[in-house]
Amino acid sequence: MNKDWIPKNHEQLYDQATQSITYLTTPNITRMGLKGFQSWITETLQPTYATLKTAFDDWKNPSQRTTLKTTILVDAEKSFKAIYRRLYVGILKENPLVTNADLVAMGLPERNDGERHDADIPKTSPAASVKLPGPAIVEIHFRDSSVDNASRAKPAGVHGAEICWILSKTPPLKWEELSHSSFDTASPFRLTFEGDQRGERLYYALRWENSRGEKGPWSEIQDAVVP
Repeated sequence: MNKDWIPKNHEQLYDQATQSITYLTTPNITRMGLKGFQSWITETLQPTYATLKTAFDDWKNPSQRTTLKTTILVDAEKSFKAIYRRLYVGILKENPLVTNADLVAMGLPERNDGERHDADIPKTSPAASVKLPGPAIVEIHFRDSSVDNASRAKPAGVHGAEICWILSKTPPLKWEELSHSSFDTASPFRLTFEGDQRGERLYYALRWENSRGEKGPWSEIQDAVVP
């Protein structure tokens, strides 16, 4: 029962992801009561899957496979897995209009209707810090702010963190000005920029999200320079 439902094998993960994405047609989205998530599906889920597909297609031929292609695929898988977990755990699994037949058709586990795990709305914001592992790369490390600095654990009932960010010459005054949004279930969250963006200032903030998609308070807006 505790086995992760996301395959570790590259081919199996890609096949399952494709099965899920293919099922999310407009009629199925409407029938399952997911119209409120339509923009998230088209603007976040589908582009993240498209990046995964491109990386997988570039990697899948063994005769042309390189270490760099494998690294790119692994990074694409990490980004997709975070979004994929949110789709299943935070959107589909708790929706009464989504049947077990729908879940099976998407290649996802059936829900156990006798198993309830009501998570509280997060009350704290993540503690965050930045590391700069290489040129044009920024890693945002986050953890439970209520525990000691050595821990990277999430609070009980938390599924992951929403990370919003922007490159800007002037400090944003409101969280709504952080125009880019991503989701990650495990620290760190990595941003890779273009070479001509080096030296620009990155502003970011995070908030916890539970398994039902309910969000906690934002952290303070912090900043770092793209190396």
